[in-house]
Amino acid sequence: MKTYSLNHPTKGLINYTDKKRYLWLSSIFYPLVPLVFIYYYLQTGNEVILALPLTIGYVIFPLLDWAIGSDSSNPPEEIVPQLEEDKFYRLLTYATIPMHYIVLVACTWVVGTQALSPIMVIVLAIVAGGASGIGINTAHELGHKNTTIENWLAKITLAVPGYGHFCVEHNRGHHVRVSTPEDFASSRLGESIYAFALREIPGTAKRGWQLERERLAKLGRSTWSIHNEILQSYAISAVLQGSLVAYFGWITLPFLLIHNFWAWFQLTSANYIEHYGLLREKKANGNYERCKPHHSWNANYVLSNIVLFHLERHSDHHAYPARRYQSLRNFDDIPELPNGYFGMYVVAYFPWLWYKVMDKRVLELPHIQGDLSKVNICPKKREQIMAKYGATA
Repeated sequence: MKTYSLNHPTKGLINYTDKKRYLWLSSIFYPLVPLVFIYYYLQTGNEVILALPLTIGYVIFPLLDWAIGSDSSNPPEEIVPQLEEDKFYRLLTYATIPMHYIVLVACTWVVGTQALSPIMVIVLAIVAGGASGIGINTAHELGHKNTTIENWLAKITLAVPGYGHFCVEHNRGHHVRVSTPEDFASSRLGESIYAFALREIPGTAKRGWQLERERLAKLGRSTWSIHNEILQSYAISAVLQGSLVAYFGWITLPFLLIHNFWAWFQLTSANYIEHYGLLREKKANGNYERCKPHHSWNANYVLSNIVLFHLERHSDHHAYPARRYQSLRNFDDIPELPNGYFGMYVVAYFPWLWYKVMDKRVLELPHIQGDLSKVNICPKKREQIMAKYGATA
């Protein structure tokens, strides 16, 4: 373990050891899980084995999150500059990128060369899409950093599921409008994940293109040029997925389309649970208050955090988006999810269960305390929600 030290003028000697330093390697190897089951499928011929990564993600991980528990500790602020300068953490994000490409190529090879049943082609597409959804998370960490290499690596990673507009929209759109009714990527109380997906997926794509078009116009450049950051990533997607179809045949086209959609839906699932029902206050001048830690749902579960580059410490990320994953903090009295992201995805896929688990949590938050005027409510469900919870306002 590496220990960081600082001789502070008033606090004296400060030492800090990141006990999760080598656990972060899990973020590199977790996307490779499908390869393990591809190997056993090739050994046995039993195609059902290919579906087992779904069991790991949606059953075993949520149970392990409960069993292992949370870690709410924070690095000392005085040590954070050293922690963020440590290239070890940065190299882990770089090393993860090839893994996403390897998994997609391997899964496409199975579809293109093995006699899978149609249902297993769909299942394997979902498995591969889940791994590429993790890739969007890798791009998320990279895309927030103000270095040319990390911004390019984010585009390269987003090319795997063909979601090249993400960083443009996320950084310049979502982070500006987060937890407001104007944000496509912030879910509303009473809104199901499926209704949210129909609003979020096309809405964020449209906003991403609009933001990039505006940026290029200010520079006097055409939207349809090599300077378009979205097109740069899309071009890599076209080469990657076009090459796979050309090499393995047209049978891989529906596989890739399902893969792409499921990867996108994993991002949608994350966006859905991260800001559900939370609302920033609108000031008299029409502007919203600055985003604070209580405008995002947080989770400190150890296992799911170490395979997602601390994505679940979302409260600190939105309040201070430039911080690197290893230095993200927990705060007191912020919205806390009852399980890690993998478990909450499963809950969200059953809207009746989601509402039962989450709606009361929203209303009982310290900064809301039943006041529905402080909640981001789905317009179509407003009357229903007011009738159900209005008495507590």
